[in-house]
Amino acid sequence: MAELEGEREREREPVAESVEDKITEKIDGGDSSSSSSSDSDDDKLDAVKSKVFRLFGREKPVHKVLGGGKPADVFLWRNKKISAGVLGGATAVWVFFELLEYHLITLLCHLSIFSLAVLFLWSNASNFLNKPPPKIPEVVLSEKCVREVASGLRIEINRGFVVLRDIASGRDLKKFLAVIAGLWALSLVGSCCNILTLLYISFVLLHTVPVLYEKYEDQVDAYSEKTWIEIKKQYAVLDEKYLSKIPKGPLKEKKKD
Repeated sequence: MAELEGEREREREPVAESVEDKITEKIDGGDSSSSSSSDSDDDKLDAVKSKVFRLFGREKPVHKVLGGGKPADVFLWRNKKISAGVLGGATAVWVFFELLEYHLITLLCHLSIFSLAVLFLWSNASNFLNKPPPKIPEVVLSEKCVREVASGLRIEINRGFVVLRDIASGRDLKKFLAVIAGLWALSLVGSCCNILTLLYISFVLLHTVPVLYEKYEDQVDAYSEKTWIEIKKQYAVLDEKYLSKIPKGPLKEKKKD
């Protein structure tokens, strides 16, 4: 009897193992199928996101487009107190110079006179009052710092010359028309206000337009897509009737050859 029971237990063990193997295979198959389906869903989402029209063809969030870090946080009002303080300070400067008509050189001279007078009196009075004199920091510009600034300016100036040369050589008609329109609009704005007011307007726009665009991004992008399609249609008509008849620049002809 004991031998028969031992044989039966041996027969049951492989059957149980086979059942467990089948169950694990099904579970593994379900996991792999679910993971593959999730991967395919992620790929579909990425494909849909890549097809969505974005203003100026950007592929990064607004925060990264603005450079990231603290300046982008200020422009996007991540910290409302800091952003409001910066905008309020710029407004105070504009009111001080534009509305009150205070001149920059006069202001700098008055601030320098006041600072030097306070430090001079404090340094002399400290001997009589038995108090430590003021700690005036020693400011020294390093040669490395000056060279880095000069190198950065040189690179940007050379880049601007390259862009101007490309525009003037007739390589890109779209860029030429865009620059002409931008300069014409800037001249109209310049005739209405001075450089300080123009800088202040630009500063206010930097603190309002990006945060509003980030808030209503989908609506703005949808409207921009329709506008851009219409502009392309009008440009195609203009190019067919007039622009295509304009002779190309010599550099573009050499490239084709």
